[in-house]
Amino acid sequence: MPRITKSLIASSQTKTERYYVWDEKPWGFGLSVFPSGRKSFVFQYRTAEGRSRRATIGKVESLTLDQARQRAQEMSECVRKGGDPLEEKKVAQAEMSVGELFDAYLASETFKEKAKSTRETDKGRIENHLRPLLGKKFARKLTTEQVKKTRREITTGKTARNVKTGWRARSIVRGGEGTARQSMRILAAIYSWAGKEGLVDKNPARDVDKGGDGERDIVMRDAEDYRRLFETLDTMERESRIRPAVADIFRLIALTGARRSEITGLLWSEIDLQRGVIIKSSKRHKTGKKTAKSRIIGLPELARAILSRQPSGPPDGPVFPPMRKDAAGRVYPVSRKGEPGCINVTKDWRAVRTEAKLPEGIGLHGLRHSLATHMAMQGAQAAEIMAALGHRKLSTSQRYIHYAEDARAALAERAVAFIRDAMPTEGRQHKTEVKERPDDEPVEYEDKRHAVLHFAVR
Repeated sequence: MPRITKSLIASSQTKTERYYVWDEKPWGFGLSVFPSGRKSFVFQYRTAEGRSRRATIGKVESLTLDQARQRAQEMSECVRKGGDPLEEKKVAQAEMSVGELFDAYLASETFKEKAKSTRETDKGRIENHLRPLLGKKFARKLTTEQVKKTRREITTGKTARNVKTGWRARSIVRGGEGTARQSMRILAAIYSWAGKEGLVDKNPARDVDKGGDGERDIVMRDAEDYRRLFETLDTMERESRIRPAVADIFRLIALTGARRSEITGLLWSEIDLQRGVIIKSSKRHKTGKKTAKSRIIGLPELARAILSRQPSGPPDGPVFPPMRKDAAGRVYPVSRKGEPGCINVTKDWRAVRTEAKLPEGIGLHGLRHSLATHMAMQGAQAAEIMAALGHRKLSTSQRYIHYAEDARAALAERAVAFIRDAMPTEGRQHKTEVKERPDDEPVEYEDKRHAVLHFAVR
């Protein structure tokens, strides 16, 4: 009897019928291979009454081989004590609450594989919005109507709160449409995971309207927006209404297209001013866990000058340390849980955005989108934008190309209008006849001036 290994799982070929590969230890642990190509870990045993039963542990893509073997070992121990793993699983499923489902998801490998910033954000939505409203309900009995009601309650601010948690510390939780939309997405993802684990048999959040991320389309589309932004930063910094470090964070994000966390959590060891780059290890940026690659952020001359003027610190220290005021009004740096903390700039950005009269609703991530959009308008290809901004999927970068194409078309139309106005009256009124032809045949024009304009627009 062979021992199941990763290579054996990968090399197991499909057959016309479902078949099993059994492991030598623990006894009853095996791999089920379906004709469709799906593979699952299973455990076969006999109950105290002598009845043969087979339990599905989980799909090979949803848990590791070691995790599956450990679960099989636990089932074997249950059988040895006279229990029935399948019956106990049914009882557990029937009694599992949504809150317990959240706990299981937060402890899962699927959740742990997410980037740190994503884990923190998702956990915040679960604990602040979803658990208070759904935690005590039964996971398998949750309905789509209950989920829709939850969405409405988050939107209207039922879960919002402003609570004092300590000296000079408060917990401020806001609801709203954006929070509700993202909460529904994480709830749907949790139930999708639970379905693969065999914990639930339906996803009540699947058909609930998640809405669209309208804010992602809000960008600074002309030089005037940037002029107002940088003038406002200079003014607020000069009048001591914003810390110089915070103003420089906003400048760097605008100039590099880096993510907020990549700048607010920047370490001195990650900066190479001679090469003009920031290098974030795979463990220190959002997509690093999935790509296993470092993220290189290019630094234009202005960005290098901004970093050069920051007070130096130890290699493993933050470039922009968080600050806190004591009772005497003195400002001092702080850290969180023994690690360099990330400076919080949310309130400052709202103030800057309002005073600079930037596009309504634009967030700090909008500065990143703005740079990508202007890169595309300057002719950058999707792969180049993907590398510059650290996207994991090419499709994420492709949307900026689409916007740039629309902008170029509008620019061409304005250029054509200018040329048309300069043409003689009879030329403007002259109609061009275009013969219909296959796409690979040239267009024949009676008026050659229109042929020139046609290819100019193209």
